[in-house]
Amino acid sequence: MQRVPVISPLHQTAKTHPHSIAISWRSKGLNIALGYSELSLKVIALGEQLIASGLTGGDRLACIDSNSPELVMLYWACIDQGILFCPLSPRFPPAQITQLIERYTLSHVWAGELHQDLLTQALSHRVISLDFSLTSQPHLAKYQPDRSYPPQSQPARVDAELAANIILTSGSSGMPKAALHSLNNHIANAEGSRSFIPLEHGDSWLLTLPVFHIGGLAIINRCALAGAAVVLQDRDSRLSEQLTTDKITHLSLVATQLVRLLNQDASSLQQVKALLLGGGAISPALLAQLETLKIRSFTSYGMTEMGSQITTGIANEDGSCGHLLPGRELKIQDNEIYVRGETLFLGYLKPHSAAQSLTKSLTRSAEQITLTLDPDGWFFTEDRGYWNEDGNLCILGRCDNMFICGGENIQPEEIETILKQHPEIEEAIVFPLFDDEFGNLPAAIIKGDIPQQSELDALVCSQAARFKRPRQYYPWPEVEQTSLKVSRKQIIEAVLCLESRN
Repeated sequence: MQRVPVISPLHQTAKTHPHSIAISWRSKGLNIALGYSELSLKVIALGEQLIASGLTGGDRLACIDSNSPELVMLYWACIDQGILFCPLSPRFPPAQITQLIERYTLSHVWAGELHQDLLTQALSHRVISLDFSLTSQPHLAKYQPDRSYPPQSQPARVDAELAANIILTSGSSGMPKAALHSLNNHIANAEGSRSFIPLEHGDSWLLTLPVFHIGGLAIINRCALAGAAVVLQDRDSRLSEQLTTDKITHLSLVATQLVRLLNQDASSLQQVKALLLGGGAISPALLAQLETLKIRSFTSYGMTEMGSQITTGIANEDGSCGHLLPGRELKIQDNEIYVRGETLFLGYLKPHSAAQSLTKSLTRSAEQITLTLDPDGWFFTEDRGYWNEDGNLCILGRCDNMFICGGENIQPEEIETILKQHPEIEEAIVFPLFDDEFGNLPAAIIKGDIPQQSELDALVCSQAARFKRPRQYYPWPEVEQTSLKVSRKQIIEAVLCLESRN
């Protein structure tokens, strides 16, 4: 069946809600906002610049920046032109950025003003410069945003099945894999999310997650489809102040961010309609605070390969992740989780593959994409879990994290969840230490003050078998974090390295 090109959600909303705020941010103490019509015009102008800079459909553009209006504009401009948008973390060192760009044949590179120092000499022939001002295009300079476009600037129609972006996701090997998504993947994910967490025209979602993370990119797509505003986080203000000043209605936080916010000013959450919590189990103490404040909070299970959320539910003390959202399918066999559906990504981009337009048709893209599915089209998540009596998904942990102690299986995440119930513990990682008698014994790395071992033994043994209690506790090492998720491998290696020196 022939595919019909579509106008991106940004341009569609520019027609239906031209004067609604699309994006807002603070710059040098000033509040700046762009309506959907104005943002749409800027994106069209930017797309023309990309083509003038030598890019064409199927090319891959590395974008190095912290969350910024420029990054959001580039995403939509790349969508219009069929260019693969690849945001890279500015926390990566220059050598790693160069390695990733060469590994995945990213043909062109743009870096934000504050991150020009990350561009090595080896990348000089790939670097492009762009003008993000509206007046860069003469036929747009005199145009006042309204419901119609000037004749020269009609929004492009795009093939929503084509690969639209590359998001790097870390595997167990530590080498990031390049996940490819289509615009249709993002639309299906956003619509499924909105079916459970309402998001409407006039709402505002604070972009607390980085755009180089699938959670951040998902917020941009959700807002465009709903006609809501993306609000960039102001790093010069306290989060609690910005929630009140910018009248934030939707917010995504991990537990660490939530703790800081509640310590700053818990009342700043009063006007928030929906708080989406991620990054692992949320302690009962935190949930109790949110309940007292009558904050509607949600937890979810998601992954880069499914475009973000897979299941979502009301946050509760059992640590479950809610029910399946529309556009997704999930099955569990022997506690192993498999997924498929409209949100399933196109696959992983193969290293050193030539640039071309990529689709979900593996017969056309097999040389560039790798995607391992079973005969019925199921993708193995490498996570373990089960459905509880209420029909909510419960995650046991990663398959490759499980280890054996004296012939018994230990899933580290089970013990980590229990340890994080202690009010002094912010984060915990459980891992195996070699033992002559038992093969492995559990040990734990603790972020926060480490209580007495007898106290922690009592806590763990009250909810899990005694053999699962950690025999040794280590303080959290000083390790630079370059991604949203904690790198288990990096933290464990740092602790073992310190131990070997002592």
